Amino acid sequence: MSHKKVAIAMSGGVDSSVAAALLQSQGYDCVGLFMKFWAEGEAEKENKCCSLQAVTDARKVCGQLGMPFYVLNFKSEFKKIIVDDFIRQYQDGLTPNPCVRCNKFIKFDLLLKKAKALGCEYLATGHYIRLRREIQNSKFQIPKIKNENLKLYQAKDKKKDQSYFLYNLKQSQLEHLLFPLGNYTKPQVRILARKLKLPVAEKSESQEICFVAEKTHYPFLQRHLKLVPGEIVDRDGRVIGAHAGLPLYTLGQRKGIKVGGIGPFYVVALDYKKNRLSVSNRKNDKKLFKTVFRLKTVNWISGQAPKGGKLGVKIRYQAKTIPAKIYKNQVILNQPERAIMAGQSAVFYRGRELLGGGIIA
Repeated sequence: MSHKKVAIAMSGGVDSSVAAALLQSQGYDCVGLFMKFWAEGEAEKENKCCSLQAVTDARKVCGQLGMPFYVLNFKSEFKKIIVDDFIRQYQDGLTPNPCVRCNKFIKFDLLLKKAKALGCEYLATGHYIRLRREIQNSKFQIPKIKNENLKLYQAKDKKKDQSYFLYNLKQSQLEHLLFPLGNYTKPQVRILARKLKLPVAEKSESQEICFVAEKTHYPFLQRHLKLVPGEIVDRDGRVIGAHAGLPLYTLGQRKGIKVGGIGPFYVVALDYKKNRLSVSNRKNDKKLFKTVFRLKTVNWISGQAPKGGKLGVKIRYQAKTIPAKIYKNQVILNQPERAIMAGQSAVFYRGRELLGGGIIA
């Protein structure tokens, strides 16, 4: 049995709670860490990730498991690195993914450093992803062998797999990470939580952006951006309506295009120089499709770009994996794909192995 010290990122949800219980049962010396993030407004609307209920539930679970529990204040870092960047990118006409950025800069950088400062050898989370070390088919996580490349694979539960959000991880971080849920499905995790009589066994989960109080991010953008109304034009350049500000629209969007009586219309282009929204009445208009795009800020899990062979790429979370080639930072798809958005992540796989990814330029 291991007695190595591990910090668990506790969210107050069922996944991180079961992750903590599993590691404790494997003999790890466990510590619970809860992160407080920025919330909007003077009265501070609750951030969904770190509400009063979430911290109460996390504390209860740690108390039941007999684990020390610490609350870490990351409000200012989260506001600067995640929220301000989210607003800035939308203002610049991009479509960012704040969860990808939060994993890169908050959870697996700042939080990992805090865990090490507390004397922990590992940081564990409730992410659904598999980290393979020495033994390829082991459920148990064991220390890295010198000079061995650590690899990440999609989770057993394809519906819950979160590898898309974790392509920025590096070998130096993987040495200190544990993902106990990679070989479990969500129903199995629920069953474990019930068997352990965890107070969060039946708790539902939120999948919206944590710092946005509403179900969509549009009201948040309306409060924080300088929106300039402009013209909506059809494929022939004729003005057929007015938009409320380009950052409120995305490629392929149908809802929210206010053109009376002659729709439906789909967004096919956003012209920030002319402040024009171009639309088409064809859902699969050819302007929406691309086979080639470029990447920036690319990261490869192994530390090196893949050499040849068949690759697959996802251009959004839960999208299908598309056959592709990559040459330097240029991606060439085997077939055209609809609504590829600058600012989103393109994430690469070989089979079920996560290779890396980058931001669509």
